[in-house]
Amino acid sequence: MKKRIGMLLCCFSLILSGCSLTIKNEDKVVQESKNKKGEDAIIPRYSISNDYYKTILPFKPSTTRGAVVANVDNRLDINEFELGLMRIVQEQYSTKDYLYQEGQLLTKKTVESWLNRKYTPAQFKAKQDALKAANLNPKSIRNDGLNPIQTDTKNLSEDEKAKQAPIFLNHILEQDYLKKDGNEVKVEGVAIGLAMNSVYYYQEEHGYPRELKIPQDEMLKQGKAIAQEILTRLRKMDEFKNIPITFAIFRQQSQSSVVPGNYVSMTSVSGNDFTISNWDKINEKYYLFPSAAATADYRDDAMKMVNFKSDIENYFPNYTGVVGTGFYKDNELIQLKIDIPMQFYGKAEVIAFTQYVAGLMMDHFPSYLKVETNIFSSNGQEALIVKEVDAKEPSVHIYN
Repeated sequence: MKKRIGMLLCCFSLILSGCSLTIKNEDKVVQESKNKKGEDAIIPRYSISNDYYKTILPFKPSTTRGAVVANVDNRLDINEFELGLMRIVQEQYSTKDYLYQEGQLLTKKTVESWLNRKYTPAQFKAKQDALKAANLNPKSIRNDGLNPIQTDTKNLSEDEKAKQAPIFLNHILEQDYLKKDGNEVKVEGVAIGLAMNSVYYYQEEHGYPRELKIPQDEMLKQGKAIAQEILTRLRKMDEFKNIPITFAIFRQQSQSSVVPGNYVSMTSVSGNDFTISNWDKINEKYYLFPSAAATADYRDDAMKMVNFKSDIENYFPNYTGVVGTGFYKDNELIQLKIDIPMQFYGKAEVIAFTQYVAGLMMDHFPSYLKVETNIFSSNGQEALIVKEVDAKEPSVHIYN
């Protein structure tokens, strides 16, 4: 078995951040900025993988940095919301020809305002009056929220109010895609991700938490209407004139979910379009192994995991379980991530177990499937095994 030991963990961290392996051999360019003055920037020559974009350096954090963590409740949703949008736009903006930059065009104040409810005239006046009473600027708030108005109906219970006007839109994510032209780089396209609730959380009259499930059809209807309104607003901004824009709707999972949500629909408009004419369905979904849903929808894949788990149990008495997360696209399993918690009594046992699991991965899972297995103990991660698509041998790293 081939072992690739070294800086593998560091490499995975770099993949997530979108940075390059090295900038010793870099391209120096001039980047167009909001104030129309060119700024010196660096394009790293080397890319970690064709699955990820090179990133303009120095790295510019999004103007809404931190907002996605505050607004999106499930940590798994946070990662998929961002990385899934990158994956979707790759058919339009290839990683070979385009560069990635966190959103720089929408301000944090704008995004936060759009995430509010729309107010009735009376509600908006009341909020302005409250700001005046607190010696604050009443013009600091805007009545441009994209979530539905909650009418002032005192006779309605909190449950009835929730059903009448739940919060649909949870977050707006902007990603900018740039292209090099000679010695300059500029934005050639923008992707906008809309994080939509599948569950609306609220409190009833006595302060007890309640939740309301939002059907996917209603969520999609609202998401598409919100995307059209955002497009109308963006076209009035100088930064978005003549810029192609891709919208994608992300359906969040519940707060307690052990698998992330997924994108369900997308559309792209050219630089001179003011109207969205059609949407394309996105057929992606995550499944937990083992689970009743995985067994019902993908029995063959579920049985592969059962047999994999059974072979581990036969030889290692300290084994405590196997949990997998499968990513499906167009009803085909594309990637499988497996976590194995174990109780170890020495490094030799870790090595023996890792070697055995690596062999099982090659035996039980088809060549077209990428599989990543993380082995843990109470002391932390002990080993990482990665089987790439069509690889004859897995990559293995045992942590010191």
